[in-house]
Amino acid sequence: MSRAPVLAAIAVAVAFAVALLSPSPALAHGLVGRADLPIPTWLFGWAAGAVLVISFVALAALWRTPRLEGREPRRLVRVPRWIDVVCGVVGVALFAFLVFAGLTGAQAPTDNIVPTFVYVVFWVGLVVVSAVLGDVFRPFNPWRAVARGVSWVVRRAGMSVPPALDYPQRLGRWPAVAGLVAFGWLELVAPDGNDPSLLATLALAYAAVQWVGMATFGIDRWTDRGDAFSVYFGLFARIAPLDVVDRHLVVRRPLSALADLRWLPGTVALLCAAIGITAFDGASEGAAWNAIAPELNQGFRDAGAGTAAALQLAFSIGLVAAIAIAAAFYRLGVEGMRSTARMSAGELSRQFVHSLVPIALAYVFAHYFSLLVFQGQALAYLVSDPLGDGSDLFATANSAIDYTVVSATTVWYVQVAALVIGHAAALAVAHDRALVVFEASKRAVRSQYGMLVVMVGFTSLGLWLLSAANA
Repeated sequence: MSRAPVLAAIAVAVAFAVALLSPSPALAHGLVGRADLPIPTWLFGWAAGAVLVISFVALAALWRTPRLEGREPRRLVRVPRWIDVVCGVVGVALFAFLVFAGLTGAQAPTDNIVPTFVYVVFWVGLVVVSAVLGDVFRPFNPWRAVARGVSWVVRRAGMSVPPALDYPQRLGRWPAVAGLVAFGWLELVAPDGNDPSLLATLALAYAAVQWVGMATFGIDRWTDRGDAFSVYFGLFARIAPLDVVDRHLVVRRPLSALADLRWLPGTVALLCAAIGITAFDGASEGAAWNAIAPELNQGFRDAGAGTAAALQLAFSIGLVAAIAIAAAFYRLGVEGMRSTARMSAGELSRQFVHSLVPIALAYVFAHYFSLLVFQGQALAYLVSDPLGDGSDLFATANSAIDYTVVSATTVWYVQVAALVIGHAAALAVAHDRALVVFEASKRAVRSQYGMLVVMVGFTSLGLWLLSAANA
């Protein structure tokens, strides 16, 4: 590789950093001009610059042949069948207990274990665990375990059941998209989204929908395509170095399983929804959204909506807009590749969609890191008094959250590092695929200029959202 592209990349990175560091009249009273930013302003420039340097120097100069595509995992040990059964029983028992706690326990969200478990342990913690240890949700999936148990009993009893229907190809992962967006709406828009009894009731309703889907199309087929949470956690599990294949625990190169992600209708929408939901969670706490939301709210009220309905409609539009922005960013990268490739935008979108998974992980970890560290401590007293009735099962009911366990500075640096590393991983995944699609390494590098701009944009947006949310 000649030095010119490398020097140009470094020059662009430095210029980007200097531009963000330099004061300007337009930003003097805005985000960059604030003295109390939780993330120092210079980190904006250097984070985006690091992505540029990593992509052009490390990938273009050192990554000349595919290193992720076609990699076979190495088998370690055989996983006994009984482990799957035990995990399923644990998953069903935990699900039943949480439903019971939600319906019968105290209804204050801070006193009942259900909201913290759902939004901290399940929604956020399981993403991180999946990215490290693989698809741990699948064996514990309660509705899958119940369906498998019923299927086993039916077979043992010699009863006949109608065969599963063929899953429509055009349906793809769209049911999972609908479920994911619905959960995002519940978390960010619904007025009673943290109400324990409502969460318990919706959990039962969701389980019923899953059982209908499994009975109609088959347990594994629906789990892999229609179950929003199984599909969601399964995507992050492809980042992990561990997996279970054909009842064997295997080890593989991190990120390599992303190359095996099979495109189905709705895959791009699913990942854009994952990114957009997290992005809107951050944006909804910032000044920009707080300036827009009242105008939307007033517009709906002028149209005849009630106060609560107008607010929900405004936030619903914000959620949809955030997902649309994520999709627009990705489309921008795809369009940037079309000048190099003799392929349609649709085909390029399908070929590179797996590169969005590390971005989604980066957004989740960066945005929710402090939530995991601080609110995760609430489990210490909630497990002792899960119903909020004054119990102290493990002698920890009087424990409290220690907000000094991690300093604000550490949180900021972890957030920035997560975004930069996540987007660098996304660039690596896209570059590796480009080497397969475009064959020649120079052509592959040129094809990624558009994706490079997109990754820097996602990084800058993520950092801006963090600073806006915490300012």
